[in-house]
Amino acid sequence: MNLIEFDDVSLKFGTQQILNHVDLAIRPEERVCLIGRNGAGKSTLFRLILQQQSHDSGEIRYKNHLRISMLQQQMPDTEKDMLVIDVVRQGLADLQALLDKFKEISEQPNPDPIEMTKVQQAIEAQDGWDIDVKIQRVMTQLSLPAQEKLGDLSGGWQRRVLLGKALVSNPHLLLLDEPTNHLDIATIEWLEGHIMSCGASIVFITHDRSFLRKLATRIIELDRGRIWSWEGNYDQFVIAKEQALHNEKVENKEFDKKLAKEEVWIRQGVKARGTRNQGRVKDLMELREVAAARVKPQGKVKLHIEESEPSGKTVIELKRVSHQFESAHGQKLLDNFSLKIRRGERIGIIGNNGVGKTTLLRILLGQLDPNDGIVKMGTNLHPAFFDQMRETLEMEKNVAYNVGDGKDYIRLHGKDVHVIGYLKNFLFSPDQSRTPMKALSGGEVNRVLLAKICSRPSNLMMLDEPTNDLDLELLEVLEDAVKKYTGTLIVVSHDRQFLDSVVDSILVFEDDGKIHHYKGGYSQWVAQNKALAIKDTPVVSKQEKIEQSKAAQPQATAEEAKPKKVSYKIQREYDLLPEEISSLEEKLEDLEKVMSDESFYTQDFDVVQPYLDEQAALKEKLDQAMERWLELEEMING
Repeated sequence: MNLIEFDDVSLKFGTQQILNHVDLAIRPEERVCLIGRNGAGKSTLFRLILQQQSHDSGEIRYKNHLRISMLQQQMPDTEKDMLVIDVVRQGLADLQALLDKFKEISEQPNPDPIEMTKVQQAIEAQDGWDIDVKIQRVMTQLSLPAQEKLGDLSGGWQRRVLLGKALVSNPHLLLLDEPTNHLDIATIEWLEGHIMSCGASIVFITHDRSFLRKLATRIIELDRGRIWSWEGNYDQFVIAKEQALHNEKVENKEFDKKLAKEEVWIRQGVKARGTRNQGRVKDLMELREVAAARVKPQGKVKLHIEESEPSGKTVIELKRVSHQFESAHGQKLLDNFSLKIRRGERIGIIGNNGVGKTTLLRILLGQLDPNDGIVKMGTNLHPAFFDQMRETLEMEKNVAYNVGDGKDYIRLHGKDVHVIGYLKNFLFSPDQSRTPMKALSGGEVNRVLLAKICSRPSNLMMLDEPTNDLDLELLEVLEDAVKKYTGTLIVVSHDRQFLDSVVDSILVFEDDGKIHHYKGGYSQWVAQNKALAIKDTPVVSKQEKIEQSKAAQPQATAEEAKPKKVSYKIQREYDLLPEEISSLEEKLEDLEKVMSDESFYTQDFDVVQPYLDEQAALKEKLDQAMERWLELEEMING
């Protein structure tokens, strides 16, 4: 039996037809990728499945006792201060409500046997009498740190916790909305493995073609209010879709030819009013209705990257560069690293979160001076930096203002072009061009960024995760434009296929602590059986928070930067605190390794409780040391 069936379902928002008499079935044990342009209604379809959105007409049917979970794209603010185990427990909120209701009924003087049986059957349908066992099983499978606060975890580990919350109910159907966004490659591959083995049917939205190829057993496309279903993989879909669009074009051409012929006939006047011709008039009216209801395919983004005159032969050169932030383990992000980037090179940067990709980009851009070594910038450089552009957007201003920097015209191909005309290439209508940035979706904001960066002549382009929030079609248009770019390219991306397509060499942060330079793309590197460095540990350490606090502080003037005079005792305490914080963190880490063992909580209370007491004491000491360090930092450095 199908899990969910859409029968002739329609939904309209204003003038936009989201679903137009749609039929759709989700079958057991299949993995369906839902694709479509930004704004086509993919997230709305998810809300319909979750019964968070009503439809205008038709029927949506569900299998009895169907359990549906969704992996959240972002962490809710309300969960930041919750313990990990409590966040996972929220995934069983409905089951907990049933257990509470059963307890309430059973404690009544004269419980209703019919109601009690009904609740009991609902609990048993979820195998729900031992809720703590379910939670502990997921905690163990995903190696989650039960007693840490969700907000203290790194981004990748927050996603693990949210997956645990989604899986703990053992759902029949799991919904994933852009699950790979902002994740590093190691976490994406970890996520792929767990989704493949979870046993649920999956419906997911993604722009990551490697992720899509690995997981999808069927592809459904939401296009102009209709749903098309394609069995097979993504490569087969691309071929079939192209053929379908060609067939649609041919059919429409034949239809338009017939309609034009009938319009000529009706204009002849007298003949058309004869009784024997009324059937033909009726047919014409029906043809007109079909033509009026036809929704034309939306145009494609026309993306061309403006280029300046060439740079010098050597673009950037690093000689024996080393850089590190003060950390609990004293590890260097860059260690005696040398690199010469020549004009026209196309370099990808691969690494997991926390290894130093952004630090390397900032050094290459001249935004950060390394601790040691020399950075030489080439001559006649005109750089464009995708992430940097994001920071310059004025969200209260409209799209045209941001792309044109407040001017009506921009210079393209040596000619002045009106900014609203230029934005039509990026599928922004004149009205949309006057829309405030704050009203746009994530995908639309990225289109604005692309329009802005492509209009600035450059000979060095740096792209930091440019594929996030793009739909598949726009991603492929961007890919084609980047391929044609003749300047020097440096790109950081977790999109494995994008890297394979646009770069000819890669810098890889590997597990030996060094950055290695290879010819070819991501796939060529994988074939060598190397491993990435992994520094994305579950908990963001207190010392890392100190570093983040330092990095967030504005740069002081030379006068302000002079250290204030304090007593020897205070200075000594300040100097020793980082070492104390490091020691406390290591003790806590060792303790929690013991506590993370699957059999730990099955031991007697007298065995478990001392560990819990020691854990609480270490956390309290760590918090006190951190607060004291910040207090002394303010006292000494202002």
